[in-house]
Amino acid sequence: MASKSVNAGESSDREVVTRFAPSPTGFLHIGGARTALFNWLFARHHGGKALLRIEDTDRQRSTQDAIDKILEGLDWLGLDYDAPPVFQSDRAERHAEVAYALLEAGHAYKCFATSEELEQMRAEQRAAKQPMRYDRRWRDRESAEMPSDTAFTIRLKVPIEGETVIEDAVQGRVTVNNSEIDDYILLRADGTPTYMLAVVVDDHDMGVTHIIRGDDHLNNAFRQLPIIRAMDRIEGGWPDPVYAHVPLIHGSDGAKLSKRHGAVGVEAYRDDEGILPEALFNYLLRLGWGHGDREEITREDAIALFDLDGVGKSPSRFDIKKLLNLNAHYIRDADTTHLAEIVAKKIGQGAETDLLERAMPVLTPRAKTVNELAESARFLFATRPLEMTDKAAALLDEEARERLSGLSKMLHLQNDWTSDALEATTKSYAEKLDIGLGKLAQPMRAALTGSTMSPGIFDVLVLLGKEESLARIDEQTVPKNR
Repeated sequence: MASKSVNAGESSDREVVTRFAPSPTGFLHIGGARTALFNWLFARHHGGKALLRIEDTDRQRSTQDAIDKILEGLDWLGLDYDAPPVFQSDRAERHAEVAYALLEAGHAYKCFATSEELEQMRAEQRAAKQPMRYDRRWRDRESAEMPSDTAFTIRLKVPIEGETVIEDAVQGRVTVNNSEIDDYILLRADGTPTYMLAVVVDDHDMGVTHIIRGDDHLNNAFRQLPIIRAMDRIEGGWPDPVYAHVPLIHGSDGAKLSKRHGAVGVEAYRDDEGILPEALFNYLLRLGWGHGDREEITREDAIALFDLDGVGKSPSRFDIKKLLNLNAHYIRDADTTHLAEIVAKKIGQGAETDLLERAMPVLTPRAKTVNELAESARFLFATRPLEMTDKAAALLDEEARERLSGLSKMLHLQNDWTSDALEATTKSYAEKLDIGLGKLAQPMRAALTGSTMSPGIFDVLVLLGKEESLARIDEQTVPKNR
């Protein structure tokens, strides 16, 4: 094959079509979610289509649970698609049809090499310290040499001469000598297609114009292009796609991202970490793409601004602290009704969304996660007697209970149950006792919440209301030895 390049600007005269093609052998991890996001944003930015394909040809490892989690994670992030998902396993006949078309046209050939023969070939290559490649032993055989009753694979007749150049929309110009690519299998002996064949056929049939994926797939592009170009010669209408291979995500230490860095499923960030979808959307967007110094970018702005020229060439680093700080920003800016509904689900039975909605303005300034919000709000729905932390219980000694008893008498007479009025009464009582306000406020916090951490104590009194607040304080003023 003569040198030919895939230009990053090609396909501009066609409607942009992208695809996200996860394999349902596990959860939707952070890297996959970012790939999905970049594909979705590129299509939306250019007024094109974003499509979804489930690459479930590995029937032993693919599970319905993984498919459900992938679809749920994408939906949670707000990534919608312009057609129902394509399941690769449903298209085996079409994949085989293309393999036989390549065979008939002389762009592929039958290989009768046995597994034992191939293993011997690899052993000899290892011993000679040669590259591990199929030696093309069946490439130029005459049909008369081929057995009629023996199973065979179909291999692509990859061009041997020249080189292939890809003008990648992210990586720039990448060149590979065609001699470095072996004649790989398209169709196995049992008639099932390989990944390389299935991906090319599905991308063509789905009308995909731009393939945006991790740069670990860059080598695959040089193996997939010969199929595309051979089919274009056979029947036409198989244009080269635009490739954009995005650098992978590393951990904060620069090492390959793993579970210890946060390489877990998207649902874990929602459930275990308490991350809002808007925050994860924004964080993934900024993980390898940038627009000046902007950090907080809305969904609408992301669609307006995103393009491939903003994607960096270096691996990005996942930083959980940055994600949490961004999440805190979105918590503070969130609609209080919606946030209250999320927190109510976290707390579970007994949580009232109306009360949570009123509490959000005093709860959100301290919280970085929805889980922290839920924990800080649990005191609102606690039943008496309150369960005390050890630190809270230590604050309620005999002297503290006596002070709370005196404060309770003053609060029973309080008609103006507002934060300012309650603060004035409490300060007045502290001055009467000649103690600092903290000496009174900390035992109050323990009595009212069962903890040493809470929103402002006067906000707590207002949220609990007069009756419940006094009931909780009075419960602690009874000597413990009675």
